[in-house]
Amino acid sequence: MKRYGNLWRGLISFPSLLCAAQKAERGKRFRSSVAAFHFQLERNLWQLHDELATKTYEPGPYRTFYVYEPKKRLISAAPYRDRVVHHAMTGVLDPIFERSFICNSFACREGKGTHAAVRQAQQLARRFRYVLKADIRKFFPSLDHEILKALVRRKIKDPDVLWLTGLIIDHSNPQEPVLDWYPGDDLFTPGQRRRGIPIGNQSSQFFANVYLDPLDHFLKDHLRVGGYVRYVDDFLVFSNDKGELNEVREAVAEFLVKLRLRLHPDKTVVFPVTEGIRFLGYRVFPTHRLLVKDNVRRFRRRARRMQRQYADREVELAAVRQRLMSWAGHARQADTFLLRERLFATITFRRATAEKPRVARRVVQQQRAEPAFGQPQQQQSGQP
Repeated sequence: MKRYGNLWRGLISFPSLLCAAQKAERGKRFRSSVAAFHFQLERNLWQLHDELATKTYEPGPYRTFYVYEPKKRLISAAPYRDRVVHHAMTGVLDPIFERSFICNSFACREGKGTHAAVRQAQQLARRFRYVLKADIRKFFPSLDHEILKALVRRKIKDPDVLWLTGLIIDHSNPQEPVLDWYPGDDLFTPGQRRRGIPIGNQSSQFFANVYLDPLDHFLKDHLRVGGYVRYVDDFLVFSNDKGELNEVREAVAEFLVKLRLRLHPDKTVVFPVTEGIRFLGYRVFPTHRLLVKDNVRRFRRRARRMQRQYADREVELAAVRQRLMSWAGHARQADTFLLRERLFATITFRRATAEKPRVARRVVQQQRAEPAFGQPQQQQSGQP
């Protein structure tokens, strides 16, 4: 396997850091930490360059908080200057590792994403009768630091880049404790090996793909499965033989031991595709897709919260419309035209003054102008 060197000078160059800052800024430009960094952008980037060049760069502390939807998870937000470094690192390493990633992995890759993964899952559901739906138990808290560093070293030989990747990995803040023993471990091994990388970093998404790339190749190159889709630690394997999928499940469980990972015992099941595959917020059938009920309930709660915020003048109309249309863009990837029309027709936003209801009527009109999911574009009028 070819290993790459002479990457450091390009990684820490001013154009590289500037490009990284522009990527890190997307969608966050009005936050105070981002605005402060960009107010003196050139000075801050040159300071980062000097710290990296002299190996005096040290990551800052994480800001941690929990999210509770769809489940409770610890999110760790790195300081903005560290996020610039993460983007600079992945900007150099992504093209190298991308060459070996298989096309069936859809998370955090150019031209991929959740909607592409769901479309691929539906195409495979039309070709095969059964699916193995699998999930890795406590994936991010379980990632072993030494195994991850070894996987990076398989492709990278530049000592300076390896220093930076090791620094970012080692700086991971404590995650949810996972006590698992594997062959060869003694009583103290789980406490001696460092594990876990934070959810929320650009670098963590990249490292997750690197860590599970051996699993992708095991399934496609060694087991030669016919249909396969993976998004981070959720993956689907398709076949016309239910017994074959049970054998695949056992083989995958055995393979993951090498990565010090385990399949989730309750979320790894084999069933007919006609029952509907719950995947990335959708229920995927061979003939159609639906939103999961939890997604609709969460949207209704958010809409009620936005109504209160708008009435109290805590949020403006433009922000409300943007949030509503963002959810609508997600929902329209499923067969939800009537659902969206019904939901938006019942949502109104008004303030204490005698103003007319806002937002909902325009959103409904935009929804009616859109083609229903699965309907040919030329049969609909309105926006493309």
